[in-house]
Amino acid sequence: MLTNVCAVAKVFSLLVIVGGGAVVLAQGHGYTEAFLFAFHNTTQQPGRIGMAFYQGLWSFDGWNNVNYVMEELKNPKQNLVWALLIAIPLVTSLYLLVNMSYLLVLSSSEILSSNAVAVSWGNQVLGAWAWLVPLAVTLSTFGSVNGIFFGGSRVCYVAAREGHMPQLLSMVHVHRLTPTPALMFTAAVALVLVIPGSFSTIVNFLSFLGWITYGTTIGCLLYLRIKNKNLPRPYKVPTIIPVIMLLASFYLVLAPIIEHPQTEFLYIFLFLLSGIPVYFLLVYFRCQPKWLQMATLYLQLLLEVAPTVKNVD
Repeated sequence: MLTNVCAVAKVFSLLVIVGGGAVVLAQGHGYTEAFLFAFHNTTQQPGRIGMAFYQGLWSFDGWNNVNYVMEELKNPKQNLVWALLIAIPLVTSLYLLVNMSYLLVLSSSEILSSNAVAVSWGNQVLGAWAWLVPLAVTLSTFGSVNGIFFGGSRVCYVAAREGHMPQLLSMVHVHRLTPTPALMFTAAVALVLVIPGSFSTIVNFLSFLGWITYGTTIGCLLYLRIKNKNLPRPYKVPTIIPVIMLLASFYLVLAPIIEHPQTEFLYIFLFLLSGIPVYFLLVYFRCQPKWLQMATLYLQLLLEVAPTVKNVD
């Protein structure tokens, strides 16, 4: 219910911005020259373009969250496809039209100097009703966080159930049937990421990590399509689509490193590589220290959670 309310508020606010831009254009007051010089004095360096894509694609991120909750979808073979076919073109079209509205209403200098472009647009167009824009932004942000929080916690929950993370994260609340430990763990990781860095830094490095993950996943998809052609595949797409995504992933990962190498990129790779010894120690060899078992027991009692599947070990 909360997600639906926030989604409706977001779509409605985007339609208001699109409609406001159309009115300004019809009145002949828009900065139509902005479309002719939209990329004036901008860099063409591959690395900088990659970093710009990080900032832009962050707005469109979330397209993969529905995949994380397939267990909770009704008729996933049909509804997942419909959700993606409807949501991705709708969001893309709305965001493109919204950016066109921004370019019509605000000059290039106003856009570059603004801390919140939507708020600046509202002050120019809505007048006394400009307060609606910050409210809509708040609802939109809250809805996005709620959706990502919901999907991200399910990743931890399923990974723990498969034995790839601590067993505690695979448990659910005995009364509410929600994966409470996974939700708390996701919130804790988010707080750790938010505290030390600025928003743009967080976007850049999480996008860098995300596109490594996307590229690896798509590479495995292509490998399985070639190596195991007879595997059952409920969802099928033309091979050219994952190939394009794989090439885009290579570009978005390698271009910033080659053009503008930063120490933080090394930290990300080291963080990824640290998962190898953790995997072999805790998953492959199944080393379970007694202190970890005792901590799991006490936290299980404290949080009132229980396993969802019977332990056959």
